Amino acid sequence: MSLLHLRSCPSTLLSKHFKKLAIPSVLPKITRTHCTKMSTDPPSDSRLTHIINLPSQVSQPVNVVPAPGVSDSEFRNAIESSLFKQWLKNIQTETGLLANGEMLLKQVLIQGVDMFGKRVGFLKFKADIFDKETGNKVPGIVFARGPAVAVLILLDSEGETYAVLTEQVRVPVGRLILELPAGMLDDDKGDFLGTAVREVEEETGINLNLDDVIDLTALLDPSTGCRAFPSPGGCDEEINLFLYRGNVSKEVITQLQGKKMGLREHGELIKVHVVPYQKLWRATADAKALMAIALYEMAKKEGLLPPLRN
Repeated sequence: MSLLHLRSCPSTLLSKHFKKLAIPSVLPKITRTHCTKMSTDPPSDSRLTHIINLPSQVSQPVNVVPAPGVSDSEFRNAIESSLFKQWLKNIQTETGLLANGEMLLKQVLIQGVDMFGKRVGFLKFKADIFDKETGNKVPGIVFARGPAVAVLILLDSEGETYAVLTEQVRVPVGRLILELPAGMLDDDKGDFLGTAVREVEEETGINLNLDDVIDLTALLDPSTGCRAFPSPGGCDEEINLFLYRGNVSKEVITQLQGKKMGLREHGELIKVHVVPYQKLWRATADAKALMAIALYEMAKKEGLLPPLRN
């Protein structure tokens, strides 16, 4: 294995170093028909209704409407976004909410849209889904942010294994959090491995050897979709967890410790931390790290990991 390459400042990896990871899809192809009725009233008063005809409930179309305060352009961006289209696809798969005909989707209320440049980054909506047997509504508040990646980096040095963490400013919890290098997919191309490698370089300065990156979530049963869901009760986020193992000198460990990284122009204030792997499970409350530890230890126990190359 080649030694890790450290960069003194973050930069975007050249696309020629990226390789797409072939992950079999378990989602069937869905065909939907849409029609949109647009009001001719002034923008401040206009209300849109987007009607969706789902194959699983053909006789009961679904109304998609904006909440007060959501502009017409935000509403259009929401219903055309990959986040919303993927959610519609998910509920109609073999393991989806509407698959067995026991539930009914009546309406979707678009409540909030956050744009990341020209694409929808975050989407909040409420789905009115009812259990047909009882007539009761099931919890349906959704914060959609889409797929993400995280990498468990383990570095062997002089008989000790170290894990690489990043200290991140996390406003939602009001704290600084030690977590695995991670990031969201920036587009709809599904380049999970390329995104993982790019995020690692931006957040730690480490340039990973693609051939030595292992997809831990790919070891899950196919029925799971080979993704990890950290908070499915309120968020659609699905994470691919990767593993990287390498051999480095003690000098590299010293260089990494406390290193300041991140894209400052994007508000990323990141500091690198290196901790002994044996202490990792107690050093962080990051769900991504704890899930990665569990997958790594079980995969190692069952002999599913290739030997570490020198």
